[in-house]
Amino acid sequence: MDLAALHTYLLSHPGAIEDRPFGPETPVYKVAGKMFAYVSPGRSPSWLTLKLDPMMGQLARSTYPSVHAGYHMNKEHWNTIVLDGSVSDVEIMAWIDESYDLVVSRLTRAKREQLHRTHEEIVP
Repeated sequence: MDLAALHTYLLSHPGAIEDRPFGPETPVYKVAGKMFAYVSPGRSPSWLTLKLDPMMGQLARSTYPSVHAGYHMNKEHWNTIVLDGSVSDVEIMAWIDESYDLVVSRLTRAKREQLHRTHEEIVP
């Protein structure tokens, strides 16, 4: 998955925004102020870090040599994927969805409902 497609997919999630709290070179993707992904585009190949259910993260790490415990993150929940082409785009998109859903599930009910209402207003 190239960086442009990755960026587009990350921002396609309701309420998703791009922020740069770690500096101009590291895009961080958030929903309701909570991070669900970040990209390290300065690496070659680039890295994508996502939050996954601990069991899913362990399975991904044992299945793909390009998936590691989250770089500078909680190693139980966060996973870094080296975007070297060894993981399919479909799998990466499913992991992005999981990361987004995990973060949204931890929001207050009011924030989840606001995301849902805002999304319905944008997409009839």
